[in-house]
Amino acid sequence: MINVTPEVYSVAQLNNYVKSLMEQDFSLQCVAVEGEISNFKAHSSGHWYLTLKDDKSSIKAVMFRGQNERMRYKFVPENGMKVLAVGRVSVFERDGAYQLYINDMMPEGAGALSVAFEQLREKLEKEGLFDEGHKKPLPRFPKTVGVVTAETGAAFQDICKVLKRRWPAAKIILCPSLVQGAEAPASIVSALKKLDQSGLADVIIVGRGGGSQEDLWCFNDESVARAIYAMNTPVISGVGHEPDVTIADYVADRRAPTPSAAAEIAVPDREAELAHLKQLMAKPVMQGPIALINERRLMLDSLVDRMSMRANRKVSDERNRFTVFTSKLDAFSPLKVLSRGYSITEGPNGVVKSVNDINTGDLINIKLADGTVSAEVK
Repeated sequence: MINVTPEVYSVAQLNNYVKSLMEQDFSLQCVAVEGEISNFKAHSSGHWYLTLKDDKSSIKAVMFRGQNERMRYKFVPENGMKVLAVGRVSVFERDGAYQLYINDMMPEGAGALSVAFEQLREKLEKEGLFDEGHKKPLPRFPKTVGVVTAETGAAFQDICKVLKRRWPAAKIILCPSLVQGAEAPASIVSALKKLDQSGLADVIIVGRGGGSQEDLWCFNDESVARAIYAMNTPVISGVGHEPDVTIADYVADRRAPTPSAAAEIAVPDREAELAHLKQLMAKPVMQGPIALINERRLMLDSLVDRMSMRANRKVSDERNRFTVFTSKLDAFSPLKVLSRGYSITEGPNGVVKSVNDINTGDLINIKLADGTVSAEVK
């Protein structure tokens, strides 16, 4: 039996040594691990802690805030969800535990991207980013149309062709951006903000041509959605083809199924506007405005005459009513009675209506039609 004297390590030295061995193994510095999430915890710091497991084993994992904010397909992990996690294997020296440090993660299986899509859609909908009340109206006759898309892409050429055909007077400003890949969301956000802050565009088209769900994924990015929501300039989204729907479509002021359709919405049709003008020009008022004015003058004169006749008739009717009332008042007037030979006798207590109203010796006044006579009762 060979006696070997072991090298003595402290716990920290041993953990550090094992860590260095793992980090020197290139195959452990970029691994993809399939597993089911359990023990998931979203820390207040923004870091995610979880365990990945299969039917035979498990491994602890961590995804720091910086990594989970930059995931290509953003979603919120849930216990029981199957995922594919990409990262490196190392040792957490303090606990002497090896774990997976995740750099990127995505749901696995059929509809994996749909999970991320639905999670974000529900989140933004609850926050009100899709509310119709927030959507801005599009200008009817825009002088300048801004475009955010790839400078060399076919989408920009299609947009330009439609704009020039429908409304040649509109100026086109391209603010180029990436429209595919991990760097695309930040590029789109930057281009949108630059155009909006410049105030040069009356309306902005953002989008790209068709592609796979992965190709269009940058338009499902939360930062892009929030940038569109915060715009002062109306935004039309035109991403992919007819069946494709992105988060950007929900937030935009108007959604078009393709970039070309977005251009159709952005500007009016010159031929249609000219036809409308020709219809207006054909109206009598445009052919002979003086004749129309004279016709309106005759109508006004006729109206004045009718009003005058009604007013005169009303005055005559009221005058006749006044005459009738005056005659009635005159007929009942005391003075009218006196003129017919009657008189009114007033005693000490007023008008004498009975012999009992006066006494011998009372002075009375007898009112006649042409004067008053005083007398003494005998």
